[in-house]
Amino acid sequence: MSNEILTGYCFKCKEKREVVDPKAEWAANGAPGTRGSCPVCSGTIYKTGRTAAHDGLPKPEVTVKAAKKTAKAGTKKPVKKTAKKATTKTAATKTAATKTAATKTAQAKSSTSSPEKGGRQVGKLVVVESPAKAKTIGRYLGRGYTVKSSVGHVRDLLKSRLSVDVENDFQPEYRVSNDKRQIVKELKEAAAKAKEIYLATDPDREGEAIAWHVLEAAEMDPARTKRVVFHEITKPAIEAAFAHPRDIDMDRVDAQQARRILDRLVGYKLSPLLWRKVRGRLSAGRVQSVAVRQVVEREREIQQFTSEEYWTLAAELLQQQQNGAKDASFRAKLHKLNGEDPLLPTETAVAPHLAALERADWSVGEVRLGKRTRRPSAPFTTSTLQQEASRRLNFGASKTMQVAQRLYEGVDLGQDGSTGLITYMRTDSVTVSKEAQAEARAYIQDVFGAQYVPAEPPVYKTRAKAAQEAHEAVRPTAVARTPKAVKPYLKRDEFRLYTLIWERFVSSQMSPALYDTVSADIWAGDGQIAPEKRPYLFRATGSTLRFAGFLALYEESKSEDAQDENGDDNIPADLTPGERLSLLRLLPQQHFTQPPPRYTEATLVRDLEEHGIGRPSTYAAILSTIEQRGYVERQEKRLYPTETGLLVNDLLVQHFSEIVSVDFTARLEDELDAIAEGKPWTPVIAEFYASFARDLAVADQAIPKIDLKAEPDFVGRECPLCGKALVYRQGRYGRFIGCSDFPTCRHTEQILDKLGVACPDDGGDLVVKRTKRGRVFYGCANYPACEWTSWKKPIAQPCQKCGGLLVEINKSTGECTRCGERQHVTAVVSEQ
Repeated sequence: MSNEILTGYCFKCKEKREVVDPKAEWAANGAPGTRGSCPVCSGTIYKTGRTAAHDGLPKPEVTVKAAKKTAKAGTKKPVKKTAKKATTKTAATKTAATKTAATKTAQAKSSTSSPEKGGRQVGKLVVVESPAKAKTIGRYLGRGYTVKSSVGHVRDLLKSRLSVDVENDFQPEYRVSNDKRQIVKELKEAAAKAKEIYLATDPDREGEAIAWHVLEAAEMDPARTKRVVFHEITKPAIEAAFAHPRDIDMDRVDAQQARRILDRLVGYKLSPLLWRKVRGRLSAGRVQSVAVRQVVEREREIQQFTSEEYWTLAAELLQQQQNGAKDASFRAKLHKLNGEDPLLPTETAVAPHLAALERADWSVGEVRLGKRTRRPSAPFTTSTLQQEASRRLNFGASKTMQVAQRLYEGVDLGQDGSTGLITYMRTDSVTVSKEAQAEARAYIQDVFGAQYVPAEPPVYKTRAKAAQEAHEAVRPTAVARTPKAVKPYLKRDEFRLYTLIWERFVSSQMSPALYDTVSADIWAGDGQIAPEKRPYLFRATGSTLRFAGFLALYEESKSEDAQDENGDDNIPADLTPGERLSLLRLLPQQHFTQPPPRYTEATLVRDLEEHGIGRPSTYAAILSTIEQRGYVERQEKRLYPTETGLLVNDLLVQHFSEIVSVDFTARLEDELDAIAEGKPWTPVIAEFYASFARDLAVADQAIPKIDLKAEPDFVGRECPLCGKALVYRQGRYGRFIGCSDFPTCRHTEQILDKLGVACPDDGGDLVVKRTKRGRVFYGCANYPACEWTSWKKPIAQPCQKCGGLLVEINKSTGECTRCGERQHVTAVVSEQ
């Protein structure tokens, strides 16, 4: 072959590469081409076209096959197939009106959107995303309307390549996916026959973009196509939406397109870098990598934390009355020592004070009586719904959104038909319509009484750093549909989540709870000294509930990381200054300073929202992505970074510190919000990409090839097949054991997490296992010879009745797998 350097597209690396060992050839149809390999991944690269090497290469004879005859060859006209190019948004500096007009012009050129000559357009076509939503809306619209579902997105960027033209204003290249071609064909045919077309996709930016993609892919006539938006699937909301249709908001479409393009640029440029430098199947993402960084930095903060000992001191005291009777005891905590904050670092430091206080006189100083008001929590936003569902229902963020989606789209309520039970669940707003407030107030007065209805409807302020959508809070569409009333029609998870949303909203419209509070200073020391001059000042604080208010219905659960302040002790309200008290006992307690807690899904969502990272529609996707990619894993609801997560994070922080910066990512989110308000999108992408491309080029040169196999981690056993040493390896689904003589020997084993409990069937070791989706279960190490499994954790204590295997029901209860007997489990066994 000549010295000509050929380049071709590598589908594994997803970019152009120099062709190694190119060989010219002729295809079966006589077309010239060159076949070679990729210098990076060794994959095959095929480049079409004639080269100098083809000049001396014999060209094969091409046999033309006879065309097959059709049954009705003379009656059918030939059908011309044309490849319709994906239309995209151009000219970033256009105004919203100009952009919309340009889009309509591009769409109007298609003649297929109109019926054949002589045809008549009748009826109204409505397009939504999901079949469930279509069923509910169709019931409200009635005759004259045909409601069809796009089943989500109908087209997207191609998976096989970048699909973003970085040389031409970052124009995206869209394609209708194979599984959606039939759907698009049906929508196109229905649109051609309809007199009016309504796109009723979700009211957020993603829904706006789906509507635009449907219009483009199905070649709908813009003159007959309108956009309708509603935040709840109820008859009044739908009627109001269809009474006020509008055009597609191309600014919001641009914002969604810009997000998609940014994510594609980062993912399809950074991932191949990781493949070349580390190993295949790694990936990086614009927002997901920032979330991983949060988890990694928290883990390292925990590892570097040095715990310090400290002590607190409390006293259990009694009132002494003249008749000698004693009231219930109460506790007071050491507040000041000689006028300063007490420092008790060790038990040795505490001991002298214990001796002095045992001999001391105790008397009451100042007593303060007061009232405290506790206001209800605001109605749910997306993030607070995910947090509360995690704490109270043990739902992950993805599960919460899936169940909420079903409640929003509609549930069959028997005679009432399919009905949407909640408002749109992707929102960062806590505002509530006046109609919903009035309905809630009427219900509260009827059920709880007038005293539970505040004089003025409460108003809540959105706490999100950059609230973007003008939605309502997540609330029930009708307060009269109580959880009890709809329970027969809901699945268990749907009922639990609906109950949570309903109670949270109704309680948010109720009166505050009222407490009576008492705080007393208690002096201890020599009885000959005036109380205020004694060295020890203890303080007792407490409160009692006087009026339940919203607590009669609902109380928000505490965060997993909340500290228990013990501030609600029952303190006697009749304490009087100068009153003498009796010491029951002193309560010294040892403590150690604690590192910050590891993230849960709920607390990570809270931090992402506080920093302005992501938006309501992205929180669940962020969490599921970083878990599916194997960068973090869950253990008892806490998120731990994996070895892969630590490695990838360190590389990205070192070479792409700006991209994985919390502040930078939050600023990009603000830019996307500005695009939704009319700012041109291409300058935003261009500014980002210029810096990103420079960092990418520098990193490609600076990062050496990381040889993860340089220092094998030996297991300490020999391979049962060939006798060579076994080593730990890292695979797609985590660590495993393999032969050191791979690929000659392909023996592999799972890494067994043994429980120290024998299998009840064959006596083998019971081990921890995981399903493909990551759910933990327990099985025998001798699988497949022994197929014993259990979702519940086996424990070492045998059944007291029959000697069978016990599995854990809760911390103190076990159940026998043989006789079904439930019995108490000792603490020692539970800790196993």
